[in-house]
Amino acid sequence: MKTNMKLTAVFEPDEEGGYIAYIEEIPGVNTQGETLEEAKTNILDALNLVMETRRAMAERDIKKSRTQKRKYIREDIVFA
Repeated sequence: MKTNMKLTAVFEPDEEGGYIAYIEEIPGVNTQGETLEEAKTNILDALNLVMETRRAMAERDIKKSRTQKRKYIREDIVFA
């Protein structure tokens, strides 16, 4: 089953020039760019960085919780 996930990127002109950008649905994913195209490229980079960081934090927490001998199932999911 193929699932598409849509997120909302918001681009606002900055008073000092360029654009600020953020993803509405995911706090912490924000960036800027001198041009709209640069802001669009940067928002994808910011999204990837935040997701990679959160994954690393989750993996660290899982390693800590393994001492509790809980059973669980982990699967990677891919959103197209």
